[in-house]
Amino acid sequence: MNKNSSVKTVVAVGIGAALFFVLGRFVAIPSGIPNTNISVQYAVLALLAAMYGPVAGGLIGFIGHTLIDLSWGGSPWWSWIIASAFVGVVVGLFAKSLALSEGDFGKKKMVTFAVANVVANAIAWGVIAPVLDIAIYSEPMEKVFAQGAMAAVANSLTAVIIGLLLVVAFTKTIAKKGSLDKE
Repeated sequence: MNKNSSVKTVVAVGIGAALFFVLGRFVAIPSGIPNTNISVQYAVLALLAAMYGPVAGGLIGFIGHTLIDLSWGGSPWWSWIIASAFVGVVVGLFAKSLALSEGDFGKKKMVTFAVANVVANAIAWGVIAPVLDIAIYSEPMEKVFAQGAMAAVANSLTAVIIGLLLVVAFTKTIAKKGSLDKE
């Protein structure tokens, strides 16, 4: 990784964590399941993780979710913070194969992006968060798996639907190699 790329990644983490925080704190839509919202910030996490990779994705999820929890005046809920970081890492692992900076985002890459997000969210919210809720906080199993199922579905939908729209919009702004004519 060159110096310019490192600076871009650090800036992406800062901006991404800030966006994650603002969207998670102020654009949360109640789901009907206690302490579980429909969270549009996972679309931004999906975009930035796919652009900048697993380290940036993990840090954006970790820092952003920690800031959300701290802003409510309580203690950070580490099980969910770890799950958010996990989503960012997993989606970020697909950054090289998606190669968003090339401006080519066809159907195959759309499917890859969608599958990466659904799998990451299913594992994070269907397994990691509930298991850690039970292990760390002694929460009731029925409650945490209901919350996890809702979060897995809601976060997958927002990451795939809104995230795909963001990625398509981003890739349309990039000139493809060989697309410029010499005059």
